[in-house]
Amino acid sequence: MRGRVLLGGRDTVPLAGAWAVLHRVLRDSGGPLDSARTDRAGRYRIPLARVDTSAVYVVSAWYDSLAYFSMPLNVVGRPAAEAENLIVYRTTKRLPPIRLARRLLTIARPGADGTRDVLEILELENTGLTTRITDDTLVPTWAGAIPGTAIQFQAGQGDISPDALQRRGDNVVVLGPIPPGRPKQLSYSYVLPAGSNALAVPIDQWSKDANLLIEDTAAVVTAPPPGVESIGVQGIEQRRFAAYRGGPLQGGAALTIALPQGAFRPQMLLPYVIGVLAAAMVAALAWALKRKPSAVSAQRSA
Repeated sequence: MRGRVLLGGRDTVPLAGAWAVLHRVLRDSGGPLDSARTDRAGRYRIPLARVDTSAVYVVSAWYDSLAYFSMPLNVVGRPAAEAENLIVYRTTKRLPPIRLARRLLTIARPGADGTRDVLEILELENTGLTTRITDDTLVPTWAGAIPGTAIQFQAGQGDISPDALQRRGDNVVVLGPIPPGRPKQLSYSYVLPAGSNALAVPIDQWSKDANLLIEDTAAVVTAPPPGVESIGVQGIEQRRFAAYRGGPLQGGAALTIALPQGAFRPQMLLPYVIGVLAAAMVAALAWALKRKPSAVSAQRSA
């Protein structure tokens, strides 16, 4: 196993004397296998005598109080695997700014109880040259708004660990580090209560791109200029979603989704059917009583 550790910044340079650690990750366990220091060119070489085909291998390097990990390595059937360059950064607090590069919002059809599942996937972009961190839970590395009506919030998988993601009031906050480089993805889900016929998506900050997937293809989406563009209906895992894209969106923009009240289900008519049957039974009873002679009139006729 070989590769390089580089120090990122205005100029990316080799990082000498850093420990590169090879890890093996199994389904239910994992840990470091071996390590080596980098040379003046930032290069390391770690022997891997036996390869476990059921395991995933990654390389880590520690710099300025933070560990950085490589992407999973392809080591099966290779005598010498070459890892991608592992770039580490200096860390800073409260800076640099983090911007919302992309927001994907998926809204499902209402379930049997009328509630709707919502999944959001966000991409955050560090606009600076250092990794933004925090040592104060009151000062997150990033925060963004979610609908105030959302219930059953749950953090999901992504580049940012679910353990570093929390809901605070009507906001989602990130407490984990956000390094420069490619945008970092996070995800979370929540539920819209039954009877929700519209969703006002809170746009509390500038967003480069916005994408919507709405399983109710009759939903109506409104947004300020430049607005959102319908890109047709897409099939995803045997389900059909109306797809929209737009952006950039300015902070404070009003993005609203008018939602149909759900697909017709026969049980929706049950209260009305019961009412009609009850009325029919009352009418039939009244008609029967009118037609049947009373005991008094029968005696008189006798």
